[in-house]
Amino acid sequence: MNIKIINTVIGREYMTKVRKKSFLVTTFIVPVIIALGFFVMFKVMSGVTPRAQQVAVIDRTGGIVMPYLKSSESNTYLDYSAEADEQQVKENLEGKGLDVLLVISDIDSTKSVSVQAYSYKPLNVDFSHIVSNQVNEAIEAYRISTYKDIKDLDKIVRDIKCKIPVTEYLLDESGSESISESGVYMFVSMIMGIFIFLFITMFGSMVMSSVIEEKTSRVVEVLISSAKATELMFGKIIGVALVALTQFVLWILLTGGLMFATGVLAGGSSVDSAAMAQMAGADMGGIDPSVMQGDASVIFSTVSKIPWGTMLVSFFVYFVLGYLLYSSMFAAIGSAVEHEADTQQLQLPLTIPLMVGYMIILFAFRNPDSATVVWGSMIPFTSPIVMLARIPYGVPAGELVLSIAILLFTFIAMAWASAKIYKVGILMYGKKSSFKDLWNWLRQK
Repeated sequence: MNIKIINTVIGREYMTKVRKKSFLVTTFIVPVIIALGFFVMFKVMSGVTPRAQQVAVIDRTGGIVMPYLKSSESNTYLDYSAEADEQQVKENLEGKGLDVLLVISDIDSTKSVSVQAYSYKPLNVDFSHIVSNQVNEAIEAYRISTYKDIKDLDKIVRDIKCKIPVTEYLLDESGSESISESGVYMFVSMIMGIFIFLFITMFGSMVMSSVIEEKTSRVVEVLISSAKATELMFGKIIGVALVALTQFVLWILLTGGLMFATGVLAGGSSVDSAAMAQMAGADMGGIDPSVMQGDASVIFSTVSKIPWGTMLVSFFVYFVLGYLLYSSMFAAIGSAVEHEADTQQLQLPLTIPLMVGYMIILFAFRNPDSATVVWGSMIPFTSPIVMLARIPYGVPAGELVLSIAILLFTFIAMAWASAKIYKVGILMYGKKSSFKDLWNWLRQK
């Protein structure tokens, strides 16, 4: 291949992309949207108050539970236990100015109850959690009261209840210890893995769209008269990679500046960290929200122990190799079709490994050394995503080198195969290509 021609194609591809309005719009608008999103989130979370709910309570326990249902800003409990017709209350909630009907059953043979809540609108997120805790407290007190022959049983039960936190420490090779917080590793591993997933899919698709655009406009017929098809393909891939890096750097700089300005404008609004942690825990598969809350010194100590040098170098290496691997395949698919609508079937084998890698990182923080996660970090089609999620937890150097080597050799093999497909497909018109066609093009000498 002629390096001079490839450089010319790279320059043309780069300048064409960065001068487009779409590039300028996404480069400058995305950071603004992100900053505005955080600004609105902070303002909403600092100023939001829960919707007050009027809760009618029919307590069939004979007044055992009702005293434990404490009214608050979000829930006001009204005793409707004297109502004989439960169905009538249920059907006339709005007429009585009520939001919820809470029905607590009689105490059964196991000294327990069942609780049902009826409403016409979805309840507050924490309603069930609050009611469950209060009813549990009432039933516990009732059960204690049934053991009359044990003196001061309620005090004994209170004394034996405890909640002991686990303080985590990391040991280095010299035996020194430093305080740690596992939630930080979880957060960093997920963010890095998701970033790689987004970048590969976004910029790989950009290569495919560029190939289809030139093929449809017949510009490629002019270009191929002065350059080989493989030179065009690699020039396009590298050119788009430089566009991606340019956009990525600008996003970091602009988003960082705007986020700082947003923080100043927000006036350091205090946000309920416990509420945010609870939301994060719910989004991450029921992780204990306390894991997301920690003393600032503990968090900073944990962040300082993450191997940032290895992390950043690995991020760059996996981003480049992962992008090159997938973009070469996206380019081959783009050369085989004339319209983007025809790419859906051919794209499926590419998107499935990416989605599998994305799903693996959602569980990587639970057991980063499990067989599934380790294999996911070695298989080249998922390793750019999964390995980035493992690195904060520590990966043996041998595994990291092996993973990169496998990814590199896979890219070389796929680039060779994609170039053969590209060389034939870029000049094919008037026929909707299939996997069989791609296989036949690959076998041609």
